[in-house]
Amino acid sequence: MNVIKDDLGRPYIPWELIENFMVDAFKAVGVPESDARICADVLMESDRRGIESHGCNRFKPIYIDRINAGIQNPVTEYEVIKETPTTLVVDAHDGMGMVASHRAMETIIEKAKTYGMGMAAIRNSTHYGIAGYWTTMATKEGMIGITGTNARPSIAPTFGVENMLGTNPLTIGLPTDEEFPFCIDCATSITQRGKIEYYARSGKDTPAGMVIGHDGKAMTDSDEILVALTKGTAALAPLGGIGDELAGYKGYGYATVVEILSAALQGGSYLKALSGMAEDGSKRPYHLGHFFMAIDPDAFSGQAEFKKICGDILRQLRASEKAPGHDRIFTAGEKEYLVWLERKDKGVPVGESVQKELTEIRDRYNLPYTFPFE
Repeated sequence: MNVIKDDLGRPYIPWELIENFMVDAFKAVGVPESDARICADVLMESDRRGIESHGCNRFKPIYIDRINAGIQNPVTEYEVIKETPTTLVVDAHDGMGMVASHRAMETIIEKAKTYGMGMAAIRNSTHYGIAGYWTTMATKEGMIGITGTNARPSIAPTFGVENMLGTNPLTIGLPTDEEFPFCIDCATSITQRGKIEYYARSGKDTPAGMVIGHDGKAMTDSDEILVALTKGTAALAPLGGIGDELAGYKGYGYATVVEILSAALQGGSYLKALSGMAEDGSKRPYHLGHFFMAIDPDAFSGQAEFKKICGDILRQLRASEKAPGHDRIFTAGEKEYLVWLERKDKGVPVGESVQKELTEIRDRYNLPYTFPFE
């Protein structure tokens, strides 16, 4: 078989093959098929955009392993706690965060079509995948999408060294008149745990300045960092960096906003309660919280005018004067779109560590698949 590889020598797995495999693997651990397809699509969307820290890299350790460990339920009990014409509060009962989030987004998009805005908050949830997936659900309908989620403690507050806040992404999607929406999807930390997991899988050091140890010094050994983050003896720096000279207090402040909105709106868990560890050191559900907003521009200037003005602003930014040595300026979502154009007919590239995880899952559940790398 002629195996197509990327510039790093990683073989591509066709999209249809990886989707069918993940759906069958999710089903093998008890996830209903319709839910499994949602979960697989969220993971693939991350790889479509080139955000590999949240794609196939996380399929086994974050989802399959947690279900098998009994800290995440494969069947999602979606309980509506409170609902008004424009708001929704849901308890996901430690089910699949991606499934609960998909249903909540669908609901508030419909509310926004009727009332101009919709907002949802979910408690007792689990990792919901790439945050930009949920804002894109809104932009596909011509709406503004906003979401955030708390997470297990990773970030130290400015002038601190203890991991208190999660990486807490604050993500915004805006519809445009271009082929792709504006989508700013990033953690409020200077990096995220998933990126360090990716460095570790790739045998790379973490750049200095991203992680601080309890001694106040930067850490760079990726494997050592992952252990230290779990033990609470290291923390990620907030967006901006360590201290306040580079305005790390801004990232710290935004992370705190996300923490509050992800917990206080639905009466959920926060900070150290999200560690996933019981007092006796055993694993327990994470009980994460998420919030979502959908805003219909038709309730303001109108979708067509909003998209045009948004597109005009982005085009003018990209056309502005370039710094020496640079011939292109990007706007948020553009690089991810270019990755999709490059990958759409090839599939998702997977390194050796992910290859081993995929074959391990296949063999464990006796799934009838052969991968291109074999």
